[in-house]
Amino acid sequence: MIPAPFEYHRPESVEAAVKLIADFGDSARVLAGGHSLIPMMKMRMTDIAHLVDLQKIGTLKGIRIDGRSVTIAAMTTQHELIASADLASVAPILREAALQIADPQVRYVGTIGGNVANGDPGNDMPALMQCLGATYHLQGPDGARTVKARDFYEAAYFTARTDEEILTAVSFEAPAGGHAYVKQKRKTGDYATAAAAVVIAKSGGSCSAASIAMTNLSDTPVWCEGAGEALVGTALGAADVGNAVNAMLEVINPQDDNKGPAEFKRHAAAVVLRRAIERAASRA
Repeated sequence: MIPAPFEYHRPESVEAAVKLIADFGDSARVLAGGHSLIPMMKMRMTDIAHLVDLQKIGTLKGIRIDGRSVTIAAMTTQHELIASADLASVAPILREAALQIADPQVRYVGTIGGNVANGDPGNDMPALMQCLGATYHLQGPDGARTVKARDFYEAAYFTARTDEEILTAVSFEAPAGGHAYVKQKRKTGDYATAAAAVVIAKSGGSCSAASIAMTNLSDTPVWCEGAGEALVGTALGAADVGNAVNAMLEVINPQDDNKGPAEFKRHAAAVVLRRAIERAASRA
């Protein structure tokens, strides 16, 4: 289908983009990669009179690494995450996850900001950012503020970002130890049936720290605090991994849909988490 008529804006600064959104209110939306917004416009599932394209704002692009502190500007594409040798050296889990998003054509245009900001429970980066304990940077008419990724998602497509705010960057401390992002999907390019992001640190042969988050198994990404705690202090044996899997299954809430019944998703979640823990442990 063809979208309804709209006015196109291409500001050159975040401040100008924020002003446009404030001026036009509910009739305006920002455009990052566009893979979620453009199809909705074509199907006329959203009423947008003003499209604010962020592509020309230079401050919204780039990866900055200071020691182990990583800041990724919102308009950085998935391809740029994959191609960055500096990022791969401190946080290779970003590359591992980005390579499993859609296909190369999508990854050349899709942005990390768009992936984390719109609240789609099927997106891969939100759970990963929760696993990493990331912080989101927002800017609106009242200035800049930050929100923890673990506090950002409220329900499917509902987040802590207000309508007048733009997500400008994500930041996190690069994790120590081993990592894994394991995803089960029906076909190349599809959303996950279930996916797990895991970071594990070891000391003296046992797990000293662990963080686990799951993708597309609830109406928000799920940071499974209890699952990580179940691994700490253990030798990461089969029973220990089983305890973490059981803790994860207690907090997810999958629903029946075209990817399968809820019980199948719970089975898939257990399989991918077990694989992710084993892979992260082997890399730690």
